[in-house]
Amino acid sequence: MGRMNRRFALLAPLALLVPLPALAEKIPLGTISDYLNGLTTVESDFTQINSDGSISTGKIFIKRPGRVRFEYAPPDRSLVIAGGQQVAIFDAKSNQPPEQYPLKRTPLNLILAENIDLARASMVVGHAEDGTSTRVRAQDPEYPEYGTIELVFTADPVELRQWVITDDLGSQTTVILGEMKKGGQMGARLFDITAETESRGN
Repeated sequence: MGRMNRRFALLAPLALLVPLPALAEKIPLGTISDYLNGLTTVESDFTQINSDGSISTGKIFIKRPGRVRFEYAPPDRSLVIAGGQQVAIFDAKSNQPPEQYPLKRTPLNLILAENIDLARASMVVGHAEDGTSTRVRAQDPEYPEYGTIELVFTADPVELRQWVITDDLGSQTTVILGEMKKGGQMGARLFDITAETESRGN
């Protein structure tokens, strides 16, 4: 063994003794539940990555429990409203009434619930820390066939950054949140599917 190789052979074990940075701890489910339950209203810009790779942007309004509004920016101009236990999808290019289905059929319902308890049996199916964020994958224990939602949080302080919805067909949609404005006033009209339908003449 040459002098240089011997030197590396001696140094290599020493490198193993150098302390590595401590791995960040994942945020506990109880802490995340408390954070989500503390969100009453949220307004934020968002970027959406669709299952086909296309990207949409817009503004989101959340009013817990049970209400959310996605306003998509031009050229899309679509609108999605959840309210009254229903979800309505308004297609800006159509003069037909909105497509509607029960809110419970989307995993997003899990973070719109009145009382969020991620420790509930069979709700969380994944909970990990990737070095920069904590990722929680959850499903409705009563309707696991409706898909999952993966929530991504940063710590100190806890903040929701994005979510990934995987539907019952395996398609994924990612929503990345901008800076959130919390606790503001939001009128009921924002989440009124009937009023929105009538205003559009559908």
